[in-house]
Amino acid sequence: SYFGDKSSCVENANTLNLTSSSSVRGLNSTCVGKTPLSSSRSVCRSHTPLMGYSVTSSSAVSANSVASVIVAVVEGRGLARGEVGMASIDLKNPEIILSQFADNTTYAKVITKLKILTPLEIIMSNTACDAGNTTKLFSLITEHFKNVTFTTVQRKYFNETKGLEYIEQLCASEFSTVFMEVQSKYYCLAAASALLKYVEFIQNSVYAPKSLKVRFQGSEKTAMIDSSSAQNLELVINNRDSRNGHTLFGILNYTKTPGGSRRLRSNILEPLVDAETINMRLDCVQELLQDEELFFGLQAVVSKFLDTEQLLSVLVQIPKQDTVKTAESKITNLIYLKHTLELVEPLKAALRSCNTQLLKAYYNSLEDARFGIILEKITTVINDDIRYTKGCLSMRTQKCYAVKPNINEFLDIARKTYTEVVDDIAGMITQLAEKYNLPMKTSFSSARGFFIQMNADCSTLPNGQLPSEFTKITKMKNTYSFTSTDLIKMNERCQESLREIYHMTYLIVCKLLNEIYEHIHCLYKLSDIVSMLDMLLSFAHACTLSDYVRPEFTDTLAIKQGWHPILEKIAMEKPVANNTYLTGGNNFVIITGPNMSGKSTYLKQIALCQIMAQIGSYVPAEYCSFRIAEQIFTRIGMDDDIETNASTFMKEMKEITYIIQNANDKSLIIIDELGRGTSAEEGIGICYATCEYLLNLKAFTLFATHFLELCHIDALYPNVENYHFEVQHVRSSAGNKEKIAYTYTLSKGYTEEKNYGLKAAEVSSLPSSVILDAKEITNHIAKQILHRQKSTPEMMKQRAVYHLAMRLVQTARNSRLDPDSLRIYLKGLKKKYEASCPGPGKNYEQQ
Repeated sequence: SYFGDKSSCVENANTLNLTSSSSVRGLNSTCVGKTPLSSSRSVCRSHTPLMGYSVTSSSAVSANSVASVIVAVVEGRGLARGEVGMASIDLKNPEIILSQFADNTTYAKVITKLKILTPLEIIMSNTACDAGNTTKLFSLITEHFKNVTFTTVQRKYFNETKGLEYIEQLCASEFSTVFMEVQSKYYCLAAASALLKYVEFIQNSVYAPKSLKVRFQGSEKTAMIDSSSAQNLELVINNRDSRNGHTLFGILNYTKTPGGSRRLRSNILEPLVDAETINMRLDCVQELLQDEELFFGLQAVVSKFLDTEQLLSVLVQIPKQDTVKTAESKITNLIYLKHTLELVEPLKAALRSCNTQLLKAYYNSLEDARFGIILEKITTVINDDIRYTKGCLSMRTQKCYAVKPNINEFLDIARKTYTEVVDDIAGMITQLAEKYNLPMKTSFSSARGFFIQMNADCSTLPNGQLPSEFTKITKMKNTYSFTSTDLIKMNERCQESLREIYHMTYLIVCKLLNEIYEHIHCLYKLSDIVSMLDMLLSFAHACTLSDYVRPEFTDTLAIKQGWHPILEKIAMEKPVANNTYLTGGNNFVIITGPNMSGKSTYLKQIALCQIMAQIGSYVPAEYCSFRIAEQIFTRIGMDDDIETNASTFMKEMKEITYIIQNANDKSLIIIDELGRGTSAEEGIGICYATCEYLLNLKAFTLFATHFLELCHIDALYPNVENYHFEVQHVRSSAGNKEKIAYTYTLSKGYTEEKNYGLKAAEVSSLPSSVILDAKEITNHIAKQILHRQKSTPEMMKQRAVYHLAMRLVQTARNSRLDPDSLRIYLKGLKKKYEASCPGPGKNYEQQ
């Protein structure tokens, strides 16, 4: 007995036996997982069609939005609880990704990884989901992935020894170094064993030996962005309309292939943390921007590639049963393979004159002799002029005549028969046209086969009707489509000879594929190169449409005149630009300003710029330098969540708890308002305590708030800076009303605006009596709160010394100034220090 139940809820549905055919039929009838993904039919079948799935053309990039990833998750028990192993395979891309890591009790890493994979199905062991004894991990995953099918598999299939055997058997020799990494990673091996067993079962096919790419992915090499931050920042999905392209992915996505589009998406959700790799990418983007010929040459070649990963996926699967559909699919994919390999030379030619390290490395990878070997083997069997074409009839003709003549004489006879039938059909339709004197022509569709089409007005027909021998008549505007009994018979003969042709061609193709398998690994390299080039070209393309600049990586976050990249696309003009400056000694910025003055946009803009820099893209600014962030956290938005029974305040608390538990010194933290869901005193208390906690970290934090009391925290902590968004007051022409004009400009210090909430309320056409009342009560309360925390001269002196020391350390580390400029800069620092010191402190510096 292999599988436990197949529905989202965990009841013990009948288990089934892999060997008996009756129970497999039972599977189809019992496991109707009524989740949106399975569209209320049997879940099991939702994967099988992929066997006969042909590769999409490069224009169909949207194909990547359909979930096709299956993930197995297993957690250690007893003392090893918290150690999680994961294995995933994309049914459209033959790559197994293994990961194993220790996670804390919130399981943030597991949830984030799963959100990035967007699985079609999640497999877990039945012991983790036993009714009344479910593990916390299982409960969390089911809560976060309500629309994903869950399958429970018996624990015995999570077998690490079997997992290692599977990987040794299936992993392509190029990637065999993965053994060293996973040998002692028992949990991810156990997950791999259950996953591969399951995929073989649902796909009804096995993977060819030594044909898969296997990769171990720890959680160290990329920055972590949790799923709520990805949602808040609208990285890949727009919050108002999921089909809208106003997202970071949308504005950077000028990719031409499905692989490039997938790679861009995964990079945005998991940016790099290695400055060297990022700079190599940036060098490429720079070269593409400077060399137009290289840019257009590469773009022209890359856009001709089909979905290489999916092509590979279909090629390396060996079906357990041969059907006409699998035969046709294999022939199609061999033609696609030939098309892909013929693009290697043009790609090399386009890269020949490049200078950057990464592009040269790609050029050298394409020198691989195996591309030539595979193409040579294919051309011994397949006609030279067979290629990928659009249109089902022309593609059908290509498949028929794919194999060269004189290889199999029975095939040649079948093809002759096919040609004769097709000619007969054309002749018969011509005769019918003459007989009835009607403008008939031969048409073809994959569903109907050959049929007759005719453009004619109803009035030209005798009695306004077609002759009686025609059947299955459909009419659209003035176009009639119909057939006749003779034509239906001829179509059947046509299909019969086609089946024979496909069957014989398939046998030849299988023999050819068996010879190719040992060289197939070079195609993984090719698909990797194409998707990477596609993404880099996309970055370069995005730069040409806006004035982006190349980022630098230092220990400072400094953006000169940066703007929000998505807002620019929505507004169709450049938004107001602002500066940002955070260093190790100035790592906490509090931002105040009236409602609608631009605080949220500014905060999101910094996070988006940070992500753009870390994926190797240019950034919307005049100059920018970043400190690499290992994690990006955001707390944005003021909404409750009915599904998880969380009020606005509870949601805020959950999000801030998550940040406090997971943040480290290398994090970037964005908090847009906190403590608004409770009373003002408690809100200020929570904000203050949170700020003090985060101030102990060296993380870069930007905190927007309406609690002006918070601004005085800078008196106690010298690493806090206050900024505000300026507004101007404009008198209306009538002169009796004052309006607020938003400048969207960031300035030092905290906002001087008083009661701006009341001013916003005035604009909202609230009755004037209510507003007058509110003003009176506000003034009354304001008088009661008299004492404010003030800075003493001693504090101001300490603060000035701290800031001077920080600037000097900064200069010593990062300065590229010549001695004279440095002297001028240091004199400026000295003046600034003297100006910010209170009276007695002036001679402090002379000592």
